[in-house]
Amino acid sequence: MENKRFKSGFITIIGRPNVGKSTFLNYVIGQKIAIMSDKAQTTRNKIQGVLTADDAQMIFIDTPGIHKPKHRLGQFMMKVATNTLNEVDLVLFMVNAEEKFGKGEEFIVEKLQGVNTPVFLVINKIDLVHPDELFSIISSYKDVYDFAEIIPISAIQGNNVENLLETIKRYLPEGPQYYPRDQVTDHPERFIIAELIREKVLHLTREEIPHSVAVLIEKIEKKDDRGIVHIMAAIIVERNSQKGIIIGKQGRMLKEIGKRSREDIERLLGSKVYLELWVKVQKDWRNKAGILKEFGYREDEY
Repeated sequence: MENKRFKSGFITIIGRPNVGKSTFLNYVIGQKIAIMSDKAQTTRNKIQGVLTADDAQMIFIDTPGIHKPKHRLGQFMMKVATNTLNEVDLVLFMVNAEEKFGKGEEFIVEKLQGVNTPVFLVINKIDLVHPDELFSIISSYKDVYDFAEIIPISAIQGNNVENLLETIKRYLPEGPQYYPRDQVTDHPERFIIAELIREKVLHLTREEIPHSVAVLIEKIEKKDDRGIVHIMAAIIVERNSQKGIIIGKQGRMLKEIGKRSREDIERLLGSKVYLELWVKVQKDWRNKAGILKEFGYREDEY
């Protein structure tokens, strides 16, 4: 881009699980590229969303919720979340307006102490609290860290998001347009398709299942002569009992996962989809480096 005043930069979004990071990213980009669930630690990989305007390009990195890891996958997720802090132009520390400052937030503030990048405090879900409560929420954070900006928003309703984007733009350096104007993510389609299927499993199953699930796209065959894309995917779980839950009585649960996934994938691809799903058991896969790598959780990239 020839315009010398064009600004561009990388912005990482960090925070505890379930504060609305993926909701924010999807709202800003204008379509679903990060999966959403009310279950914690939904995001496992760095998801990059690209927003291009006439005078700026913002590359957002949605990281896994910061928490104390319990297994090898958890360690990978923490490495992803914290490694981005000094490699970006701006950090958005997102918190939930409904939750008081506690040990989880304290843990993240400790991680921020050695960071030289400007940090914004983004107070999300302001639609769920009375406006009078905002002052005390802001005060509780002002005392623990010197934030470059403090901006309250509602990602689900879009309240004050435009103001946040304009403020981000002011902090970005002049730079090139890294991605084509119409590109909204750097992830390949097969990654997003796998994530959309995993999201449906998270939505439809209970506590025992969510963190034990991975999705592996075995094959994508481009459109046949009727314009249909054929996708074959395996849902991976750790125990036989979990396999039974995902398949469900007479295969009903797996059928519902497939139906909901297909609707989202068709929106993503803009064409009809034939989706074939099956369930595989890989015992204790979250602690096995080789399997984690196969499923796309590559520590060497971070």
